Amino acid sequence: VQLQASGGGLVQAGGSLTLSCVASGLTLKYYAIGWSRQAPGKEREEISCSGSSDGDIYYADSVKGRFTISRDNSKNTVYLQMNNLKVEDTAVYYCARKLGTNCHLGDDRWGQGTQVTVSS
Repeated sequence: VQLQASGGGLVQAGGSLTLSCVASGLTLKYYAIGWSRQAPGKEREEISCSGSSDGDIYYADSVKGRFTISRDNSKNTVYLQMNNLKVEDTAVYYCARKLGTNCHLGDDRWGQGTQVTVSS
């Protein structure tokens, strides 16, 4: 099982980025996938999750209304659309497979992370 996160980069505050998490070695429709981030000197924070069922979506308060998670099971890919980015969104972003179909479950596989840097 591998998770490959990509799409990070340098963007000005107010800008947008879309992250992708491509999963291999698993059938995506059977798993919830979460996005977390870790800023320098801070703990890793889970910011969003997409469960197998349509209504199982989670956003942290810090990103609610600005970020949108979606999935394309046919492509084994989960996306994180990030709009109105803020300097405090600067972090390494990771995707992770949950232990099953629901977002409330723990993580058991992590991708390598992609850097997002938001300049003022």
